[in-house]
Amino acid sequence: MNAGIESPAPIVSVKPIVLPAPERGDDLRVRVSAPVTGHALPVLVFSHGFGSSSDGYGPLADFWAAHGFVVIQPTHLDSRTLRLAPDDPRTPLIWRSRVADMTRVLDRLEQLETSVPGLAGRVDRDRIAVAGHSFGGQTAGNLLGARVRDPDGGGGVDLSDPRVAAGVLLATAGHGGADLSPFAAEHFPFMHPNFAAMATPALVVAGDHDDSPLTVRGPDWLTDAYHASPGSKSLLTVFGAEHSLGGIPGYEAAETTDESPERVELIQRVTLAYLRRALGIDDVDWKQVCSALLESDSPLGRIESK
Repeated sequence: MNAGIESPAPIVSVKPIVLPAPERGDDLRVRVSAPVTGHALPVLVFSHGFGSSSDGYGPLADFWAAHGFVVIQPTHLDSRTLRLAPDDPRTPLIWRSRVADMTRVLDRLEQLETSVPGLAGRVDRDRIAVAGHSFGGQTAGNLLGARVRDPDGGGGVDLSDPRVAAGVLLATAGHGGADLSPFAAEHFPFMHPNFAAMATPALVVAGDHDDSPLTVRGPDWLTDAYHASPGSKSLLTVFGAEHSLGGIPGYEAAETTDESPERVELIQRVTLAYLRRALGIDDVDWKQVCSALLESDSPLGRIESK
């Protein structure tokens, strides 16, 4: 699928950049990747899946950086690299801590920019997007306006950030309540999202073979963020993809149960084209990737928009 996206540029990646966070219990470690050339580079803050870290998701982070984005990857408290004990008092509110990590990154963009050699003065801080996979999709969704309700259906704090203009939600959990499996209902009290206020433009990516043990509904559960949210949204359904969507956490990662370089390439190109369109950079690539899928004799996925 070579939908007109330009050749990749060399990138530079710096880690760990440490942001002091005394109230967090552990300082926030961040990885920043960016192309070595170019100016007015848009920002993409990426939230990893449960247990991963800023060292993961190279197939996406490196691709986005090589095609003109400053990609910022915080390591959340649930990362296996931090070995947080299950009985740690911070554990029940990990989901809130994750959103706070993303906000802290946005608050410290200048510090992060100057921490990467040659990047200072090349960042467009008015073009900011967020993305996330799995648990990270919920985290990114919170910054787009999605809320987390109490298990009884009440509450839901607005954690959206007006600095964020668009998002990409990859394999993101759907509605809670009766849609949850008994295991999820018992262990994940934060898994009750409300997408009714998630009005910020977003691309939702879901695998049609992502049969999550967290729900009793099946793969369509992962499309709720698209169907239940208002405003401009697009949905990429990846045919044959499971939760790792072909290998976006990394081809050799244990989470990759359905390794497929072709599916990963599709997601790379569609997400890049969407972000460029949503941030007002260029919509030519988006039109081309949509047309390429429609015209393919053996499409790897389907795009729909509203």
